[in-house]
Amino acid sequence: MTSDRAPADRQERPRVRVAGPARRPSGRAQPDVLAVIALGGMLGASARYGIAQWLPTGTDRFPWATFWTNLSGSFLLGLLLVALLERFPPTRLLRPFLATGILGAFTTMSTFEVETALLLKDGHAATGIVYGVGSLIAGLALAYLGIHVGRLAPPRRTEAHR
Repeated sequence: MTSDRAPADRQERPRVRVAGPARRPSGRAQPDVLAVIALGGMLGASARYGIAQWLPTGTDRFPWATFWTNLSGSFLLGLLLVALLERFPPTRLLRPFLATGILGAFTTMSTFEVETALLLKDGHAATGIVYGVGSLIAGLALAYLGIHVGRLAPPRRTEAHR
């Protein structure tokens, strides 16, 4: 669809700056952000390891440890991101620590993929398909549920509401 107006007649829309944490123009990683991600990663990976020890799985069995880890992580990530982005004031280090560090190391896409591929390769197609498809569907549903539950909390108070 074309416009009858000349380009000079068109009104420019004002640019709106969305409030959020300040970003550095450089693409280099910031040492403090990397440090909190590493610390969170250590905690998340340790928790995942503990669950794997608590729920050991044979090579031909349904991988319950990874399944429950990824599903609980999906729910927590949905809940956490709503809380961090919509309920609390922005911070530079909290989201990288919790979401990227702890939950990023706690959940594991690579283990999920390898376990699914090995189940299929080793002749356990039904288990592999149930695990793969079930993990995807349940993970998405739980992430959505986490977002929904997070939005049930009252919104944060701003200066205008005080």
